[in-house]
Amino acid sequence: MPRTPTLQLLEQLQSGEVTSRQLTQQYLDQISAQNNSVNAFVHLCTETALQQADAIDQRRRDGQPVGPLAGLPIAIKDNLCTTGVPTSCGSRMLQNYVPPMSAHAVECLQANDGVLLGKLNMDEFAMGSSSETSIFGAVRNPWNSECTAGGSSGGSAAAVAADLAPLTLGSDTGGSIRQPAGYCGALRRQFGEKFLHCNMIQSTFGNFL
Repeated sequence: MPRTPTLQLLEQLQSGEVTSRQLTQQYLDQISAQNNSVNAFVHLCTETALQQADAIDQRRRDGQPVGPLAGLPIAIKDNLCTTGVPTSCGSRMLQNYVPPMSAHAVECLQANDGVLLGKLNMDEFAMGSSSETSIFGAVRNPWNSECTAGGSSGGSAAAVAADLAPLTLGSDTGGSIRQPAGYCGALRRQFGEKFLHCNMIQSTFGNFL
């Protein structure tokens, strides 16, 4: 599946070749067209994402500092709390939960001018290795819909592989980033911090790109 490398997108944003609004709208359109076949996204932040992108573009036009993510669209696994955005952990128990705070990892991404596209499917409470136990249904591998995307961060890996987001965040306790990254062919980076504030499951964190 051809996709523009994330570092190239960052260069285009920083140079002004493309605006955050244009890139964010491009990914929202791709999600609208393709998510039904992959089931990676469980909640979209369409309006707020475009508002964030516009604010970053305006700061760039005004000559004000812009963070290193430069308005890059991002998506977050649904076990990471996001202020005012549903965070269900793939479970019926938390289906209507809207947290009043964000996880530290999410705060860091947004503080560095990442634009939040939405939340990503996963195994319920991150307890699984196939992303098939979610209340929202199974994540499907973008390369072959008959195959698993892996888990529990299957939505995070599948979204990158299907080019529905250039950068996603997942969590890993016993392979929940490493395994879906391998199954979906998504490059992953992993960090060693344990139990970042407002993550619902104790784990390490990493991103797919």
